[in-house]
Amino acid sequence: MGRIVIVAYKPKPGKAEALKALTKTHVPRLKKEGLVTNREPVIAETADGTIVEVFEWLSEEAIQKAHSNAVVLQMWSEYAEVCEYVPLHTLNEAYKMFADFSPVN
Repeated sequence: MGRIVIVAYKPKPGKAEALKALTKTHVPRLKKEGLVTNREPVIAETADGTIVEVFEWLSEEAIQKAHSNAVVLQMWSEYAEVCEYVPLHTLNEAYKMFADFSPVN
């Protein structure tokens, strides 16, 4: 069974556009590795420029496989250069009854 995840990436100074471009390649790259479903990801932006992505892993096993996949590890290294992962509860939008974001994709 698939696993829906929501992740927030806070861009490092001067890296906002690089982060957006990288995130647009994230799910397609995972798909090539057979790790995600065909569900289209949602990529959005908060008022402070944090990028929020919603996507679906193929399974819990696929998530575990990602941690030893060379392509995924390289991609995570690319993310480390342009952003920091932040908990959803730290986003101002998370405090609203209906959190809303600006679409990126």
